[in-house]
Amino acid sequence: MELQFGFILLVSVGLTYGVSPYHDPHCGGKQVIVHLFEWKWTDIAKECERFLGPKGFCGVQVSPPMEHAMITTDGDRPWWERYQPISYKLTSRSGNEAQLKDMVQRCKAVGVRVYVDAVVNHMAGLGRKGVGTAGSTFDSDARDFPGVPYTKDNFNDRSDCPSHDGNVNNYGDPKNVRNCYLVGLTDLDASQEYVQDKISGYFNHLISLGVAGFRVDAAKHMWPKDLEGILAKTHDLPEGGRPFFYHEVIDRNDGAIKVNEYFHLGYVTEFRYMQKVREGASGDLGRLGAVYDPGWGMAPPDQAFVFVDNHDTQRGNEALTYKHGAEYKRAVAFTLAYNYGFTRVMSSYYFTDNSAGPPRNADMSAKDVIIKADGTCDNGWVCEHRWKSIGNMAMFRNAVAGTSVDNFKYENGVLSFNRGNKGFFAMGSNPFSISVNTGLPAGEYCDLISECAQKIRVDGSGHAQVSPKDPTDPFVAIITQGGENIVVPIIPDQGVDHSGDTTVQTQTQTSQDNVQITVPITTAKPYVPTGQEDFQRTVIIIERQTNPGQDLFIRGGVDYARRPGCSASLPATSNPCAIPIKHINLGTTSHFDKVTAWSAGDNFLDWSGPESGQGSYQGRAAEGTPAVWSTNDKSNSGYNDLNT
Repeated sequence: MELQFGFILLVSVGLTYGVSPYHDPHCGGKQVIVHLFEWKWTDIAKECERFLGPKGFCGVQVSPPMEHAMITTDGDRPWWERYQPISYKLTSRSGNEAQLKDMVQRCKAVGVRVYVDAVVNHMAGLGRKGVGTAGSTFDSDARDFPGVPYTKDNFNDRSDCPSHDGNVNNYGDPKNVRNCYLVGLTDLDASQEYVQDKISGYFNHLISLGVAGFRVDAAKHMWPKDLEGILAKTHDLPEGGRPFFYHEVIDRNDGAIKVNEYFHLGYVTEFRYMQKVREGASGDLGRLGAVYDPGWGMAPPDQAFVFVDNHDTQRGNEALTYKHGAEYKRAVAFTLAYNYGFTRVMSSYYFTDNSAGPPRNADMSAKDVIIKADGTCDNGWVCEHRWKSIGNMAMFRNAVAGTSVDNFKYENGVLSFNRGNKGFFAMGSNPFSISVNTGLPAGEYCDLISECAQKIRVDGSGHAQVSPKDPTDPFVAIITQGGENIVVPIIPDQGVDHSGDTTVQTQTQTSQDNVQITVPITTAKPYVPTGQEDFQRTVIIIERQTNPGQDLFIRGGVDYARRPGCSASLPATSNPCAIPIKHINLGTTSHFDKVTAWSAGDNFLDWSGPESGQGSYQGRAAEGTPAVWSTNDKSNSGYNDLNT
C-alpha cells in the first residue's frame, strides 16, 4: 500500500555524527570508504554502479583531481606527480572536469559519495618548470603559478622557516613543520586570506559538482587556525550539511604536532593503528584486542580515521599491503569487523618500483580497469576491495554500527567476537571449525564472506558450529538483519535486462559438488504509482514527552525478508522495499518550517535515511521522513485538529 502522510508527531533525536559538523560523510550511515588509487574517473563511475553501491560502500576516495606536473626528468610519470599541483583546474591523469562530474553524479545516484584527496599545503616542488596537465605554465623556483594565480608573495618566506636549509627537518618544532618546505615542495602561506579564498574556491567548485568531502593531504604541515579559515569559507553541500573532512596528521608521539589539535576540523588519520594492527595480524591474533591504545595517545574512536595501509605506507616497510597476502586480509577484515574509528580500505595496482605510476598504455595514459570472470581485476590492477574477505565486510560494518565488541576470544589460532546482538565475526590463520558463543539470537544466518553460499545456525543459547566455507579464506561473518540480501557481483557483460515487471540477470555460483553454474537473479521492480487514486491518506500519531528542539525522522518500508531484490545499498527510487509517499501541507506558520523544508524531495518511506536531493533546514540535512510536533491547544502555533 502506498502512503500519503498527513500528520506525524515530532519527538526525538539529534545528529548521527555529533562530534563536529565535519564528521558526517553524508552516506546514510554507511561505514566504509575505499581509495581507488590512480583510477580514471570513467572506471570509478562503473565500479560505483557494478560493485561499490550494491556492496554497501559509503564512498570512494579519489586521487587528486587538480592540474598537476607531468614528471619525466627524475621519474617516468610517477604516482607522486599527482601531489605536485600546478593549478586548481580539474584536468589530471584521471580525466577532465566533465568526466569527473559524470562520475560523481553516477556514484551518488547509487549511494556512493566521492571524497577528494586535496593537496593544498603546497604547490609543485623546487627545480620544476614547464606545463601541467591542463596546459598551464609554471616555474616553481620563481613561485609562479599563473593557472591559479599564485606568485612569490603567496608562499611562506624563507624568514618564516627556522631550519638552516628551508626544509622541514625538525619535527619537534611546530614552526619548522608548518612554515618550511616539505621535501622541497613550495609551501603556501595559508594564513593569507587570498590563499584561503583560492583553496576554498577549489573546494566549493568540487562541492558544486557533487563531491561530499575531502582528505586534506599533509594537514600536519598546515596551522589548524589556517585550516579553520579555509573551512569557514567552504560551502555547505547542496543537499545540506557541512562537507566531510579527514586530515592527514601523522602522530606517533614523536614530535610537536598532535592529532587532537585537529579534532574540531574533522577526523584525523591514526597511523598508530596501522602499526598495531600489523603486529596482531602478523602473528598472535589475540593482540588485536588491544589495537586501540589510548595510553599511546591514539585518537578516540569517534575521531580516528583508520586504515591498514595507504598509498604512501605501502611503498615503505611499515605497513601490511596486498603483497603480504593472508596477513593483509586478516588485518583489513578485522579492521572492518572491529569498532574502532571510521574505516578506509585500499585498492592498488601492482608495482615493484616504489615510484611507478599506474598501469599505462603506450601514450602514458592509465590503463582501463578490467574485471575478469571471477570478479577480480586485470590489466595490472590489484583491487583488494573486491577480495571477498574485504569487500563483503562493508555490509557487516554497516549492520553492526554503534554496537560493542563482546565475547572477544582467541583460542587455538582462531579469533572471534560478536558485535552486540547484531553480528558475529571469526577468523583464523588456518582453516578452523569451532563451537562458539555468537552472542546472537537463535536463527539461521547467511555467511557474508561466502556471499550466502553457506548459512550458520545459531541455537537458543547463542552457540553455533562455525567454519569457513572456503578453507583458503578462513573468515566467517554473519549479521542478524539483511544478510540474505548480500549482492553477488555480476560477471561483466553477462547480464541481460528484460523489460516488464522484473529485472533478470545472471550470476555464476559454485554448486555443492564444485560445479560452476549460471543462475538467474530475479529482482522485483519498485511499484510506481500512476495517479492520485493509488495513494491513501495515512495519519501516524505518537504520544511522548519531548524536550524543546528535538526532532524525529521516520524510516521504514517493506521488510527486506518479504520482498526479493531489496538492499540498503540501493537508492529509494530503485529499491523494491521503498514505499512511495506524498506529504500533506500541515501548516503555514513558522512552526512548520522544518518539516516543510525536510519534506521537499522526500518521495519514499525507506530504511536508508535521506534521499538524494531531499531538502535541508538551515544547513541540516534530513535523516529520513520528517515528523512534526503538534498540540491540541488551539492558541498554539503548533495546533493541528488531528491531535485529539
